[in-house]
Amino acid sequence: MIKSFLVTAFCMGIINVNAQKIIPIYPAEIPGAKPTPATYVETTVTRANGTLSVTKVSIPTLTVFKAPKEKANGTAVIICPGGGYSSLAFSHEGLDVAKRFNEIGITAFVLKYRLPNDEIMVDKTYGPLQDAQQAIYLIRKHAKKYGIKKNKIGILGFSAGGHLVATLLTHYGDLKIADEEKISLRPDFGVLLYPVVSFKEFVHEGTMDNLLGKTPSDEMKTYFSANRNVTKNTPPVFFVHAKDDKTVPVENSILMNEALKRYGVDTDIYLYEAGGHGFGLKNKTSDVDWFGLMATWLMKNKF
Repeated sequence: MIKSFLVTAFCMGIINVNAQKIIPIYPAEIPGAKPTPATYVETTVTRANGTLSVTKVSIPTLTVFKAPKEKANGTAVIICPGGGYSSLAFSHEGLDVAKRFNEIGITAFVLKYRLPNDEIMVDKTYGPLQDAQQAIYLIRKHAKKYGIKKNKIGILGFSAGGHLVATLLTHYGDLKIADEEKISLRPDFGVLLYPVVSFKEFVHEGTMDNLLGKTPSDEMKTYFSANRNVTKNTPPVFFVHAKDDKTVPVENSILMNEALKRYGVDTDIYLYEAGGHGFGLKNKTSDVDWFGLMATWLMKNKF
């Protein structure tokens, strides 16, 4: 019932929730999807700290935060919340970040991507990547509608959302969706916040298990280790990580940053001395505003 409502809503254009537009990213069938069991219901929970956590996503969407006309600069960003591929930290790593982007004239799209699960996917390993590719396909295709420029569309991700972003940054050419118009799926820039990058070194086991299962092949671990798939055509990237992150070791960002440098790709990295994991917009251990540093980097790169 929910699925048919959303598909119908897509055909009509948009759904409006809390004054934001929510767009199902697929016009009809979702690639690689199985029929969703009646017991598999998307759930949003408010945690003790007031943040929203979403689980059991079967219908991926974009929540649109269009930049105010007086500030809009033509740049757009897709935001991928983290959650270890088992949930989505939808407010403090999604909606709140989108609002901050609007303040600097950037239109933001929060991606509610499918969480890998054998119950709803034929091959769960590629479901999130399909959704990320489809998101950039849809936004670039309708760039004029959103008042954005086709060559100024970036993507940002936190933790496991950072892994998804890093995967897209290195595998945008490995088509997992329908793209008859041959629209480029290459992001113009990437931002990675305390990201999971490697499934070969300094691995966050939970993220890897949720995406690839308990016994992944070496080939699959390599494919999903972005630092091993960088080329000279990988988009520029800005990194933020805390040195004391005990959940996702800071070496994940360092490995990817070094790989980009080896190929001459523009990259910048800010490492907090402390802050742990999952701090979102505000690292309470520091007065340094990573978002401001990133905004300066975007400006330097003409985004």
